[in-house]
Amino acid sequence: MINLFNTYLYQPILAVLVFIYDNIAFNDLGLSIILLTFFVRIILFPLFYKGAKDQSLMQRLQPHIQKIQLDHKADKERQAQALLELYKKHRLNPFSGFLLLLVQLPILIALYQVLLKELGSSAFMSHSFFGILDLSSKSLALAVIAALLQYFLGRMSMVASRPAYPQERQTVFASPAKITMYMAPAFTFIILLNFPSALGLYWSASTLFSLFQQVIINKKLPKPEHDRGFDSKN
Repeated sequence: MINLFNTYLYQPILAVLVFIYDNIAFNDLGLSIILLTFFVRIILFPLFYKGAKDQSLMQRLQPHIQKIQLDHKADKERQAQALLELYKKHRLNPFSGFLLLLVQLPILIALYQVLLKELGSSAFMSHSFFGILDLSSKSLALAVIAALLQYFLGRMSMVASRPAYPQERQTVFASPAKITMYMAPAFTFIILLNFPSALGLYWSASTLFSLFQQVIINKKLPKPEHDRGFDSKN
């Protein structure tokens, strides 16, 4: 299994990074990491896009989900059936985000390992980003930037929708998206503060790509005023 991982993921990603460093990025490791990140995100765009769209769609459907949960709170079987009908109507798989994460996870692990393990190799003569930042050392600034970008991504993913019930009746439902919006930046900051800034640069570049992707998704999702007859066609 380890040999397969090295052969089909680790070594190809390292080879692409070295090629970019030697031939495109003018021996600037920071620029190489950004270009590699965009290259990987473009290759995986269909997977990332599907996961992000389903997440936004799930958030968009929260008023309908809340209504079903309240209307059938005494009949769990009917509640589950109604939720399945809602997901089917909007062509939404509530577990798609998890499944897509499983597909992407080996690639993300390979990227992280390349960035963490190869900084000390002879493949890269310089570890700088435009001669300003040493990517082999920790960076508070990059950790803060990555956390802020993560927060803005969470905010953008929270598509506004009309509540199904008055505010006092919604307190029973803690939106996972709202919790994630605040927790993800905090975890991002803590993690990146303890790793070389090369990882923070990759994380920031990847999140920036996700922000542009989310703009596209939000434009394609229906407007809030159409909640009642909402039908996802994207």
